[in-house]
Amino acid sequence: MMLVKDLEFRYSSSNPILQKIAFEAQPGECLAILGNNGAGKSTLLKCLNRILSPQKGTVYVGKEDILNMPLSRVAQNIAFVAQGTQNSRLTVYDMVMLGRKPYIKWGVRQEDEEIVASILQKMGMEDMAVRYVDELSGGEQQKVMLARALAQQPRILLLDEPTSNLDLRNQHEVLELVTRISREHQIAVIIVIHDLNLALRYCQKFLLLKDHQIYDYGGEEIITAANIEEVYQIPVTIHVIDGAKVVIPHL
Repeated sequence: MMLVKDLEFRYSSSNPILQKIAFEAQPGECLAILGNNGAGKSTLLKCLNRILSPQKGTVYVGKEDILNMPLSRVAQNIAFVAQGTQNSRLTVYDMVMLGRKPYIKWGVRQEDEEIVASILQKMGMEDMAVRYVDELSGGEQQKVMLARALAQQPRILLLDEPTSNLDLRNQHEVLELVTRISREHQIAVIIVIHDLNLALRYCQKFLLLKDHQIYDYGGEEIITAANIEEVYQIPVTIHVIDGAKVVIPHL
């Protein structure tokens, strides 16, 4: 579990980017961070794994505050997949092996090789192992980045817009994969995502950011037309289709 208390962040002397951020992410669940551009969503993710150092607050993984952990220990607990994909001349196997870096001291062990092979097998990527990452499609590259993150064997998985630049099929394939692995391995997933309907389909908890603060936080019940209009400044209607909420904007 990740527990965030009273987190605040600003760049040097600028106005606060994040203020009084508090929430928790449970094992086996996906939490969507939602809000308009500039609300601080990506900044929040970077504060959660020490890419950025918040000025105030605590971020617990279990009973440990990551703000006091060595960075190698942070990487053993938290994996981060940034926006977009990487055009690297590494093979898929070598890219995924980079996820074992927090555990490797003198060289790759048999255990590291077995973990990487197991991840590639579970994700149906064995046939891609010797292909170069820069020769893959956008959806395939995104899966490689996810596999590398999972090779860290994290307790928390942070995803920054993992479906950006993916077609409809790959959007659903990536998110289905994330939710399945989250349940199977009891990983808490925190995901920044712009598509509200994808968030509703694949996430169980939601955090709405507005004006650099939490506007609302909870389950599907907080995804209301009134909340969406207030956060995104656009009127919407919410319908239930085949038992699922669907957000339709009024343009």
